[in-house]
Amino acid sequence: MFFSFLEELRAAGIPASIKEHLVLLEALERDVIERRPEEFYYLARAVFVKDEGLLDRFDQVFAKVFKGIESTFGTDATELPEDWLRKVAELYLTPEQMEEIKSLGSWEEIMETLKKRLEEQQGRHQGGSKWIGTGGTSPFGNSGYNPEGVRIGGESVHKRAIKVWDKREFRNLDSTKELGTRNIKVALRRLRRFAREGAADELDLDATIDGTARRGWLDIQMRPERHNAVKLLLFLDVGGSMDPHIKLCEELFSAATAEFKNLEFFYFHNCLYEGVWKDNRRRFAERTPTWDILHKYGHDYKLIFVGDAAMSPYEITHPGGSVEHYNEEAGHVWMHRITNTYPAAVWLNPTQEEHWSYSQSTRILRELMNDRMYPLTLDGLDDAMRTLSRKS
Repeated sequence: MFFSFLEELRAAGIPASIKEHLVLLEALERDVIERRPEEFYYLARAVFVKDEGLLDRFDQVFAKVFKGIESTFGTDATELPEDWLRKVAELYLTPEQMEEIKSLGSWEEIMETLKKRLEEQQGRHQGGSKWIGTGGTSPFGNSGYNPEGVRIGGESVHKRAIKVWDKREFRNLDSTKELGTRNIKVALRRLRRFAREGAADELDLDATIDGTARRGWLDIQMRPERHNAVKLLLFLDVGGSMDPHIKLCEELFSAATAEFKNLEFFYFHNCLYEGVWKDNRRRFAERTPTWDILHKYGHDYKLIFVGDAAMSPYEITHPGGSVEHYNEEAGHVWMHRITNTYPAAVWLNPTQEEHWSYSQSTRILRELMNDRMYPLTLDGLDDAMRTLSRKS
């Protein structure tokens, strides 16, 4: 079973080596955990998972390999998590349903009965109204029907369980999923270059100790605070097909403003043209000429476009192709200009990568970006930051 576990981890893209396998076996041999499934789960996760983006994948592999392990809970002394005993159940039955299936009673009675049945039950049970198993009307187990209960393993059917034992806690940390603000910040930290700037208003402890030791009196030394010296231009596509991605773009913008002191942002729609803006409510009244941006911000700025690249190809290839105004120069002309001015440039696309090939405009923009278009996932953002770090 353990070798099967190792193979399944590798198949799921989790780097699991023989060395880690031996560490797990050694830990079990030395009894570093109590011999309960939950304890083994946490030990195995600590040994094999080095990247939080793989936590959800590990949960899925563990559930697959050790399926049915919940039925062994009664073989040893069983301890239920404290929060089980505190959480109060909510009932969703109509009066008619209540007459059909009688509840065991209060939460305390349910938990006490569960403890007793875990001690009494010796094997797997299918159907019925008492033992812990699958199907049936028992309040314990899975895939059955009861107004209130505790699901142990399996999939939810009626969504009425008070507590779920087999719960995946890390679904939002899968590296193939879209990001939250915290995970975006972690990924953006790859794009760091620290420098000390501004007034000397921070105590330099090492220099103070050294100066005091040399001079024989207290010699206070100050220094400028360290800041991320990376300069960033952020262009955000808004409106139209980008509306479903508003929340994700807000999270990216929030993370970027927290991470970079030298950040300038602008909005555009579909493709870059001769003007951009900072306030969407005044997008037509207050625009910033793109030429001004090219002349104002130095070549050392990093450039990030965020957009789904979904539009008519004519919006990129032809003058007058814009859906909002008459653009005298085609979008691809402006894209060439800005990427030539800022060689360290990437495009982050919130749509799934497997859909890009179906969009002609996406293929064109990807080519204009010299293939530096990345999906807005943990892995994609990580790759984009590596690219920006390598570019001068």
